[in-house]
Amino acid sequence: MGEPKLKIIHEDCDPKLAENTKLPYTAYLVTYVKDDKVCHDITLCQKQVEMFDHYYDKYKKGLQGWVQSRGNVNPKLWKEDMLNPDKKKPPTKKPPKRKL
Repeated sequence: MGEPKLKIIHEDCDPKLAENTKLPYTAYLVTYVKDDKVCHDITLCQKQVEMFDHYYDKYKKGLQGWVQSRGNVNPKLWKEDMLNPDKKKPPTKKPPKRKL
């Protein structure tokens, strides 16, 4: 049936993570109350109604709202490893030198 409609990137995180410009522009910072504690998630969705349905079904009246993140990357070009630039790719093998 395709991709899931909602993806949670960071759960119960610091709201300052939503200021990362390497997030896609379809990322939202969701605020909700869980066990009398204010929590924040960063989620990806194509339509805000999908996000509302998920969080309202899960937290009912605890859902406080959401704001768009500061992300400016096209969601089609975004990959989750863009958030962790510390992880280096393994070095690629160089082709052997030809002998003359």
